[in-house]
Amino acid sequence: MEDFNETREAGMPPAEVEKSTAVEKCPACGADMIFDAESGCLYCEHCGTKKQIVGKSSEEQDFERLLEEKGDWGNESHVFRCENCGAQEVLDKKEIAKACPFCGATNIVRTDELPGIRPNAVVPFFVTLQQAGSSVRQWVRKRLLAPQKFRKSAKPEKMNAVYLPAFTFDSQTESYYAAVLGKYYYVTRRVNGRSVQERRIRYFNVSGSYRMFFDDVLVQASETVGQDNLKKLRPFDTGNSKEYSPEYLSGYTATQKTRTGLSCWEDAKKEIGERLKGAILGQYSYDVVSSFRISTQYYNITYKYVLLPVYVGHCKWRQKVYNFFVNGLNAKVTGKAPVSPLKVSILVVLGIALIVGLYFLFRYMS
Repeated sequence: MEDFNETREAGMPPAEVEKSTAVEKCPACGADMIFDAESGCLYCEHCGTKKQIVGKSSEEQDFERLLEEKGDWGNESHVFRCENCGAQEVLDKKEIAKACPFCGATNIVRTDELPGIRPNAVVPFFVTLQQAGSSVRQWVRKRLLAPQKFRKSAKPEKMNAVYLPAFTFDSQTESYYAAVLGKYYYVTRRVNGRSVQERRIRYFNVSGSYRMFFDDVLVQASETVGQDNLKKLRPFDTGNSKEYSPEYLSGYTATQKTRTGLSCWEDAKKEIGERLKGAILGQYSYDVVSSFRISTQYYNITYKYVLLPVYVGHCKWRQKVYNFFVNGLNAKVTGKAPVSPLKVSILVVLGIALIVGLYFLFRYMS
């Protein structure tokens, strides 16, 4: 189909924009080696040599270190920015970014920004490019409201393997709460000679303390993909992340962190607050929440600055670009697809017809 190009086959060398912050050389022939998701090794596409990566488990970092956010990737890396979509990536100083891995635009410029603090953890790719492409095609076919031609023929123009920066936080919490909850009950009244049940609410007060430990609360440190898309791609198994090593990034792009660790911690606290509320209210039997107040203290806070594996791609349909993302661990897909106005119109008409039909059915039965 003219609107789409074929997905790059697995095993082909990544485009120049996808090269990493460090390129490993083959000990046999001297060619560049890339990280192979299928074997978990460095692989030379020139002579077939494989090199094992001695990966250590990553360690939690004390929260006090995050207050400083010192350290960097070294002077071997530079930050490039896409002038079209604003995405930023970290590349080796010898590399030249020729296309954006997110939108495909070629107006890429090098900035004077420093890459910032160096990650201390990485979740390596496990899903191959071919497997990711297959998952995308299945995902497209399930978009029932998309144009039929799109569902049958759509293929990603290009898929790039990108490491997204994120923070995970661990914390012990102790909370004090007070809430007013309500439980439904029903009374029978006589209205115009007929018995009618009327629903009422009986309110009651609850309060107490609650302790809960949170492990690996995940917050994205770049706005390129968006926190909502990241949530849809979960889980990432960050508990089994590896200690950061440039070898895992050989042949891949690492997206630049655009948020501070402290701002990510504020988002983590919001998620912790929502989960605490659900856990606390789950202790009670209720139907409505009239009010809920909570005060939480955090202890023994640790973090990891981790790189997450995501395949990024896009499809073009009638001059518009639709992005999609694939979890590099489990091939889970999220993204956007075009919507057929005809299918939406038919759905609306059917919905209206159903409502009207139910209305007359209830009138007839009453």
